[in-house]
Amino acid sequence: MRSSSRDEAAVARRFAGTYAADQTDAALLVERDVIGASVGANGYTTVEQADLLAERLDLRPGMRLLDIGAGRGWPGLHLAKRTGCEVVLSDLPPAALRDAAARARSDRLQRRSACVAASANALPFKPGAFDAAVHTDVLC
Repeated sequence: MRSSSRDEAAVARRFAGTYAADQTDAALLVERDVIGASVGANGYTTVEQADLLAERLDLRPGMRLLDIGAGRGWPGLHLAKRTGCEVVLSDLPPAALRDAAARARSDRLQRRSACVAASANALPFKPGAFDAAVHTDVLC
């Protein structure tokens, strides 16, 4: 069942508020203890689970990965850094994508990553543009 544009707009507003809030040191420490990384994630995917995705998808240099609902770039940037693949991070909240782009720069991944503001319901990519896609914690 496809959500209405009104429902999608409400969700986009809610997440825009979530990502606009500053990341506190305490939240990042809790995140490190829970998922194994301090990246400003807004989900529950652990480093171990992200690494399993890399293995199962057989990600490697030269491959293109789409991270749908990427938020601040977790786990897409982690997967790119770990495997050498390229990643496109797709989500709606501008604050999340700004944080993801800043993290890509700090991790020296800006040449192998891009951020695209797009809904999972209307992705602007041609079929076959990616070798793999992930969407961790999107349906929660």
